[in-house]
Amino acid sequence: MAKVIKLRKGLDINLKGKAIEETASVNCPGEYALVPDDFTGVKPKVVVKEGDAVKVGDALFVDKLHPEVKFVSPVSGTVSMVERGDRRKLLSIRVKPDGKQETRQFDVKGDMKELLAESGLFAFFRQRPYDVVANPEDTPKAIFISGFNSMPLSQNFEYVLKGQEKEFQAGISALSKIAKVHLGISAKQTSPALTGAKDCEVTVFDGPAPAGNVGVQINHVDPINKGEVVWTLGAEEVIFVGRLMTTGKVDLTRTIALAGSEVKAPKYYRILVGQKLTTLLENNVNLEGSRVINGNVMTGLKSCADGFLAAHATEVNVIPEGDHADEFMGWIMPRFNSFSTSRSYFSWLLGKKKEYTIDARIKGGERHMIMSGEYDRVFPMDIYAGYLIKAIITGDIDRQEALGIYEVAPEDFALAEFVDSSKLELQRIVREGLDILRKENA
Repeated sequence: MAKVIKLRKGLDINLKGKAIEETASVNCPGEYALVPDDFTGVKPKVVVKEGDAVKVGDALFVDKLHPEVKFVSPVSGTVSMVERGDRRKLLSIRVKPDGKQETRQFDVKGDMKELLAESGLFAFFRQRPYDVVANPEDTPKAIFISGFNSMPLSQNFEYVLKGQEKEFQAGISALSKIAKVHLGISAKQTSPALTGAKDCEVTVFDGPAPAGNVGVQINHVDPINKGEVVWTLGAEEVIFVGRLMTTGKVDLTRTIALAGSEVKAPKYYRILVGQKLTTLLENNVNLEGSRVINGNVMTGLKSCADGFLAAHATEVNVIPEGDHADEFMGWIMPRFNSFSTSRSYFSWLLGKKKEYTIDARIKGGERHMIMSGEYDRVFPMDIYAGYLIKAIITGDIDRQEALGIYEVAPEDFALAEFVDSSKLELQRIVREGLDILRKENA
């Protein structure tokens, strides 16, 4: 029987616009793009030029530090643009599809790490510490997979898994050849492909968000000590690996949730990594006064409508910008339709089932930090979150290490940022702290 871990700290936010369990298709766009910034910690080196013909699985760029790790095209076609920004920073490599979807064939019988690196799937592995693309030269003590996302408006992986159970198991079995695999699932999940997964250790997590964060699961199952490395991989990316092992071909098709209060018909869509978002949004979203988020509403990045689906995104969320919100009499009103983590508003009388529409406003500027313990109430890790943030801000590396910075990623602070009365950008602060620490230890 799987071990059950009960989490009491956290916060569930019930937002309007959840995706119904219905999958639709979208039109093929005229252009796809691979964005290097989606792969944190990589120094990209372009290996194609405009006009080159590529197949699915052909490399578009590699990592300068580890050139064996390739970042591959999701479609076959012609390289239409190598987009660069200031100081020639590589912004994206765009491919115009030919409609044939010709796919490179890989030999799946060789070394597993070499196969994953050559096929481009190793690019989806992340490592702790630092939350960057994993180093293929490392030997991880374990590989962690979270089988659910507990953030608001998130994808229901149990629904996505239907019809892909064999590929998911094949992916887990392949990963078990590299290191011990830990699979974290929700107490609400009942799929035999999750509860009875083989070649891995299954742990059940019961509690509010962020119980689905892989960092929370690592902290409770097998915490990271200094000098240790663990790898993480998204549950749907395990299916990518399974497809490769069963067919010898790369297929970067995702089933993502288009959700949010500003979406007319929130549902699931089959879409490729790097696909243009306009194929999802046109005629389905009122873009005027809305914020498109490439990824989850709590952890994703603001995007324009003609952006491209991020490599790790399992959702595209759309919420109101809030620029023209008019709140009659302001805070003095009882606010039955406003969400609050405390009982400052009367909305708590309506129960947990009430759905809220929350816009993108911060509602205030940065203030001094008050050590009130508000982070700890939504942070179910054995780490003093407030003290760690202060250590990062002050640049105290020794204290950061003592307080557990090697175990965290920016997403672990998403809920703390949401409830933060100091209005600090905690995820940005943690990302900068990890980057500095990585340079110091290089």
